[in-house]
Amino acid sequence: MEKAERIDRVLKYRGAILDFYDDLMELPDGSVSHWDYIEHRNGAAAVLPVLSDGRILMVRQYRNALNREMLELPAGAKDGRTEPSEACAARELEEETGYRAGKMEKLITVCTTGAFCNESIEIYLATELIKTHQQLDRDEFLQVEIWDLPTLCHKIFTQEITDAKTVSGILAYKCRMEHSHI
Repeated sequence: MEKAERIDRVLKYRGAILDFYDDLMELPDGSVSHWDYIEHRNGAAAVLPVLSDGRILMVRQYRNALNREMLELPAGAKDGRTEPSEACAARELEEETGYRAGKMEKLITVCTTGAFCNESIEIYLATELIKTHQQLDRDEFLQVEIWDLPTLCHKIFTQEITDAKTVSGILAYKCRMEHSHI
């Protein structure tokens, strides 16, 4: 299969964590087209924290792009390209929920919007949780909630949970629990 080839990339806007580009692309039929490209400079990580009784810690926070609150896994951008994703996930877990993980293991990686953005989020499973205290950023306002897995799955299929990393993380965890040999 023939593929498109980038001819040029022009930076249009540099944001705090995102850069916006106009890519000039040559398509397989020889025509030329402009494609939007967003670069997530540092990457991100998320965590699915499971309490000893099997319930899952979630965070509810306002999302400006959607103009509503979302129920999500704790997550955030890495502090830099070199910060290990597991360290980012552990940091975000404690900052957002006030818990530290005794054990962390990688669950899955999700490419959030591959049509126009390079962001990928590594999602970790956190167990053996130890209560500490929240350390929210100055501009971060969220509520920690505790849910069981069947209810979270129900919320996915009733579209109460639509966040890609959260849907992916919960369903991957559910599959893992059902097929423990994975």
